[in-house]
Amino acid sequence: MNKSLLAIAVLLAIPHAYAGDDQADIEHISIISHHDKLRKEAGSATLLSEEQLAEYEYDDIHRILSNVPGVNIREEDGYGLRPNIGFRGVTPERSKKITIMEDGVLIGPSPYSAPAAYYFPVTTRMTAVEVFKGPAAIKHGPQTVAGALNLVTRQVPEFTEAGIDVATGSDGYSKAHGYYGSVVNNIGFLFEAVNLQADGFKELDGGGNTGFEKNDFLAKFNYKLSQGDLKHTFGLKLSYADELSDETYLGLTDEDFAKNPYRRYAASQNAEMDTKHTQIMFSHFLEADDFRVTSRLYRNDYERAWLKLNGIGGKDDPSLQAILHAPKLEKHQNAYALLTGERDSVVAGESSLFLNMGTNDREYFSQGLQIDATADVELLGFNHDLSVGLRFHEDEIERKHFEQTYAMVQGVSSLVEGSKEFATLNVENTKAWSVYVEDKVQFDALTLGVGLRGELMDMHYQNNKKAEDWQDKTTRIWMPSLSGFYQLTEDSGLLFGVHKGFTPSSPKQPSNVELETSINYEFGGRFNDGITQLELVSFYNDYENLNESCGQSNCGVNDDQGRQFSGGEAVVYGFEMQFSQRYPLNLQLDIPYSFNYTYTKGEFQNERYTTFAQWGYVKDGDDLPYLPNHQVTFNVGLAANDWKVNLSVKYVGSMPETAGRSDEYELILEGEKVPSSTIVDISGSYELGRYGQLYAKVDNLFDDVEIVSRRPYGARPGKPRQFSVGYKYQF
Repeated sequence: MNKSLLAIAVLLAIPHAYAGDDQADIEHISIISHHDKLRKEAGSATLLSEEQLAEYEYDDIHRILSNVPGVNIREEDGYGLRPNIGFRGVTPERSKKITIMEDGVLIGPSPYSAPAAYYFPVTTRMTAVEVFKGPAAIKHGPQTVAGALNLVTRQVPEFTEAGIDVATGSDGYSKAHGYYGSVVNNIGFLFEAVNLQADGFKELDGGGNTGFEKNDFLAKFNYKLSQGDLKHTFGLKLSYADELSDETYLGLTDEDFAKNPYRRYAASQNAEMDTKHTQIMFSHFLEADDFRVTSRLYRNDYERAWLKLNGIGGKDDPSLQAILHAPKLEKHQNAYALLTGERDSVVAGESSLFLNMGTNDREYFSQGLQIDATADVELLGFNHDLSVGLRFHEDEIERKHFEQTYAMVQGVSSLVEGSKEFATLNVENTKAWSVYVEDKVQFDALTLGVGLRGELMDMHYQNNKKAEDWQDKTTRIWMPSLSGFYQLTEDSGLLFGVHKGFTPSSPKQPSNVELETSINYEFGGRFNDGITQLELVSFYNDYENLNESCGQSNCGVNDDQGRQFSGGEAVVYGFEMQFSQRYPLNLQLDIPYSFNYTYTKGEFQNERYTTFAQWGYVKDGDDLPYLPNHQVTFNVGLAANDWKVNLSVKYVGSMPETAGRSDEYELILEGEKVPSSTIVDISGSYELGRYGQLYAKVDNLFDDVEIVSRRPYGARPGKPRQFSVGYKYQF
């Protein structure tokens, strides 16, 4: 961490004497949990509280976000280890086009230089999830086209609190979660730890685990002081997380999927992801009667090594996607037999075939100073709710990718010694200043918000294999926003907004590549009478230029790795609805239920030839890939004093695997679709009074089996039926 940032931290930490009564909730971006009254903020905002997160005891952020309209997801591993999340039709690939935060701070490994979210916090220890879309997300860049996701960790308690949560289930699943916090002499502290693991649900040729183990540790400290009317809260947050998972990008042919969707080919026997993540954050919260200032100084470090299959043979041999798409072609038969272990690498009288296994070894860091302030000001006879923010952020990715040759012998894949060869050695770095200002003014029943966000970025790229291959570039962009809320009655109102969206390009991309920008509109309304909550929002995102980059998870073409493609003009439009109500069946029983629906349509608005593996040759009106038109989630429960049962039904419509059609470039998955799916989850709990709580759940109750994606290499299944039971105790 550089010396200037540390010096600022020292200045922020000058103490004064104060013993406050209220815990400053600085982990939230905005408190939006007004379940009993009408929310008046402009823009779409959804909060999932700790109580809601506990209803189904999900560890998978994909399943959690099924309760938020406007979210589009591409499943990959069934456990949500590598989330693919988009809002309002942006590509879900590695969640790289949404802003992801933990406790209000950017948490991705390298949000500017390499935004693909290969690290994602363990959701088990979160006490809230906040989702902001439209103008509501203008404060939270750099990605502002779609929205922002904030994960809220447990706060340091005011009094002694502790809890444990243990569970076990099918496929070797287990969870152990515990926390303890208290206050001693005005110093509050919290310690929390989580272990999640499973053996996996896939059946590896030759045997072996296909699961994962994740550990997560959190420590927080705070100290409260005062200086006259000013209240201070100083905080320190330390966290560590690691993961070891036997995951692969290799899927199945459609024919093999139909026979056994949970099979894994012998060629993926050695696949493994090994990661470590650390965070340190100093925070200072200053509060007075009419203003609040939150300062955060943070540093995140992340390293990963992912050993996985890159291909077969040399550069001119067919790709894995081509082999699995058409395994019976004569030119693919030997390669397919090698993948399945039915053929050895060396066969007398035939050309030898070997497996190219690549280890994507990467190190990341991100660090910065972020200051956010709000003030209530009376000016020119009007009340102003003023918000301003300033952030200096630096992040970097260092790639040290290498490939090794593995030989298949009698169904077992083994390393060929001495075959290690470095493939990619480079560094990408970004230094960025971000600033925003938003003024909300009250005009009787109308609250009008005017905002502006600026992103000022200096980027550097260096190829460490070729000293002459480097680039420095500078990007400056300003994004205005206008939003409003008009209160019709005590229980209802209308919201509207328009803002400019932006997604930064990587340091490696040439400076003459057109940036991704859009103009985004939304209009809707809310109703809340304390019993019934309803929100309806329509949106229209008009892209001046739609960009996409090729990564192994979404592209699989080795020669195009890291390359950015332009899709030109495009539009995404749709409609979101969320409804919830609680119906008292009698004095002892309640029936809570909710309904979320999303309609989304994304289309190219021009004719363009691309070599991107998901687009190909597109024409005006072609659909964007991996974007379902219809998504529905229905939740219903039955609750009494000591017990409750919850049922969730989620429907996701079919999605095209590609946008356009083949021309000179071979678009392998042209015409293919991910089929629609309906997943039912059920959970129940029973209170034991002062002895804790028992709970049980079944994910995918009816064991629905569908292809969730054919990216990057072959058909992949979602998680099958999984049973688990658990016990919680809190005091």
